[in-house]
Amino acid sequence: MPHPHTMHLILASSSPRRRELLGSLGVPFSIHKPDIDETQAGGEAPLEYVYRLSRQKAAQVAARLGAVEPVLAADTIVILSADTMGIDEGGRVLGKPADADEARAMLRALRGRAHRVCTGLTLWQRGEAVTELTQTTVVMRDYSDDEIEAYIATGDPFDKAGSYAIQHPQFRPVARIEGCYTNVVGLPVCRVRTLLAGAGFGGVQPTAACDCPPF
Repeated sequence: MPHPHTMHLILASSSPRRRELLGSLGVPFSIHKPDIDETQAGGEAPLEYVYRLSRQKAAQVAARLGAVEPVLAADTIVILSADTMGIDEGGRVLGKPADADEARAMLRALRGRAHRVCTGLTLWQRGEAVTELTQTTVVMRDYSDDEIEAYIATGDPFDKAGSYAIQHPQFRPVARIEGCYTNVVGLPVCRVRTLLAGAGFGGVQPTAACDCPPF
């Protein structure tokens, strides 16, 4: 096994937000974008879907590179459920919007109500994969149609699941959250630290509970 301080991580994601969050840990890493079909299978529950995509991303990048270094992959989805439906039973997965009309429809559907953001996190190492799911409840504020239009005009929604960024400085669509803030941004840093510490990365401290910056 490599010396802990010389270990190098492969991030199977091209997301600038994940790159920034992982960079905050001081772990050396390189980026390799996965190339998989991200279509949700018929009858596939949201949590099964995000779990599967995370593992497929890690496996695909590892196989493509013939990787001996650990591979970290993440997939984040927004799940909007009916009020009577438990989150594990189903719900509508909101992906990245194809156009302004789809972004508008998503933002209106989310307005003034709660949804879940779930990230599947997979660490592939020496042919074995460990996958975790992290969920955060997000409550949106009652923003106006004019605010939606102004936000769409910035172009920001189009590479975001659910058509929004919690950290957007002008729109600020979120009223409050319950759970990990960095999970909503796209990478639950607290869980990443624990996975990497277990994998032998030196200088990374595991944590029993989320200690990421609050919203």
